Order: sequence, then structure tokens, then C-alpha cells
Amino acid sequence: MANQVDLQFPKKGFLFIILGAILIILFSKSTETIKSGQAGVLYKTFGGGVVTDEAPMGEGFHIVMPWNKVFVYEVRQQEIFEKMQVLSSNGLEIQLEASAWFQPQSEKIGLLHKEKGENYISRVIQPAIRSAARSVVGRYTPEQLYSSKRDVIQEEIFTETKKILDKQHIQLNEVLVRDVTLPTTIKTAIERKLKQEQESLEYEFRLVTAKKEAEKQIIEAQGKADANKILSASLTDKILQDKGIEATLKLSESPNSKVVLIGAGKTGMPIILGNQ
Repeated sequence: MANQVDLQFPKKGFLFIILGAILIILFSKSTETIKSGQAGVLYKTFGGGVVTDEAPMGEGFHIVMPWNKVFVYEVRQQEIFEKMQVLSSNGLEIQLEASAWFQPQSEKIGLLHKEKGENYISRVIQPAIRSAARSVVGRYTPEQLYSSKRDVIQEEIFTETKKILDKQHIQLNEVLVRDVTLPTTIKTAIERKLKQEQESLEYEFRLVTAKKEAEKQIIEAQGKADANKILSASLTDKILQDKGIEATLKLSESPNSKVVLIGAGKTGMPIILGNQ
């Protein structure tokens, strides 16, 4: 009798251990911890699949039925880098390096998961950037891409990519064109052409400057000639004689002057005789 009681206890203890293990497994399967910068999409196995009509699961600890599943998405800004070959407007191959800053539209993660899946970056974002880049770069010549249009194509690629991604539940924050690489021969030819254009502009500037300086000198000379002409026309013998007298009187005040003879010259102008 005692042996039978002793056998029953181990059996019951073993049963409790199994039950406890099952409960622990069920509990672990029934919880989900969403980390910072993440959001969860709930999949109900017996309730219609992906939940799209409710807000995503936010950060923190959540109780989930063990037969359901949670798909966790990064909702912070992310970056992807793209290196692609595109064609310019005249058919030359250009190497373009660009990166995009993006993040899922947090309130629509359920739809993103249902329609695109967890690998939405390779399915949606990369093809959208490549398509927009090819479309935009194809509008410009290599010369424009090399010199003054980099900021313009960056903005245009962003605008066209954003139009696509807005419909795919993805928020595009920025597109950055890191580098535009032209074929070596084309780059050398463009640099030579730009150098020649710069030299030509400098030469034209020097010509314009020289012409303006010459015009200035002509105007000044003409002004002096006109002034002398007017002055000559206005001077008479009487005026010249009066001016001579005034000048002589001023000179006579000098300590070096000794004798002033009035009316000694042919014109009757004073003559100053000094020590010498």
C-alpha cells in the first residue's frame, strides 16, 4: 500500500512539471516586446490575417494569443545607397551614386506588410529610385550634369520618387546625389571646353575694360580741349595784362625781389629785378 502511494507522487510531480513547462512556453509565445523605434503588425491566424484597421502595436510589452503572430518593423528613418548606370539625353552612360532617407508611414504599416511585405525596400524603394533617376538624368546632357545641374537633378529625383512611394505607404524624406561620374574622355573634353570658355570670358573682360579706359581718356582729353578752347576765346590782351600785373605784384612781395620796373616791357608789363 505504501509503495503504491510512493509511486503516485512522482507521477503527479512529473505531470506538474510538464504542465508548468507548457504554461511557460504558452506565456512566452503569448508576449511580444516592441523595442524603441519599432512598431508591430498583428497577424490573426483565426481572425482575418493581417490587422489593417487598427493602430500598429507601439513600443513596450504586449500580450498576444499564442496562435497569432507579430511582425516587427523599423519606423525610424533609414538610409539606402544606390549606385546605378543611367543614360544622358544624348545616350552617353553616366554613373550615378545616390542615397535616400525614408521610413514607413507608421499608421499604415499594416497595409505595407499586407501589400508589400517585410522586404519592401528591395520590392518598392530601390526600383522607384532607379526609375526616377533614369527619367531625370535622361533630360540632361553630360555638360549640364557635370557643371550646374546636380542640385536640380537631386530635387527632381526626390520629387518623382516621392510621388511613387507616397502611394506605397512609405515616407521619403530626402534624396542625396553623392556623385556623378562621366566617361573619362567626355569629362576631359568638358573640362577643356570649360577652360576655353573661361579664358574667352577673361579675354572679353580685358577688352571691355581696355575699351572703357580708352573711352574715359578720350572724354577727359576732349573735356580739357574744350576747356582750353573756351578759355582762349575768353582771354583778351587787357585781361592778360591785368593778370600779369597781379602776378607781378604778388612776386614783388617775395623777400628775394628788389626792384620792380613798371611799363618796361614791350607790352608795358612790369619787370622785377632781383639780386642777380
